[in-house]
Amino acid sequence: MQAVKDKLSEMSAMKQVKEEARAEEKAEKEIAKARADIAHEVRLAKEAEATMVHHVAKAGEIARAGEQMANEQLAKHGGSNATTGGRGGDVPNTAASNPLPTTNMSPPTYNKMS
Repeated sequence: MQAVKDKLSEMSAMKQVKEEARAEEKAEKEIAKARADIAHEVRLAKEAEATMVHHVAKAGEIARAGEQMANEQLAKHGGSNATTGGRGGDVPNTAASNPLPTTNMSPPTYNKMS
């Protein structure tokens, strides 16, 4: 009879150990999934940032080209009005004196999560 009781308590203890192992494994899987989700979002954010930097730089180039073309047109047609922008009055043409800033940004770096 004692052997049966020992066997039942042993089986109960094994069942409890297995449940704890399953719970621990499930928690580890959830942590791994959360890390994967975070890495995915970080990657998407870096891609969006790189795209934004590209578009900002391209917009700056287009704006500079437009300013240059406008200045050339004003110089060609306006003669001495090139400094006033052909607008008359004393409003200076600040396009040439205030060029758009260039971006000296390096690409984002990858921060490996552990």
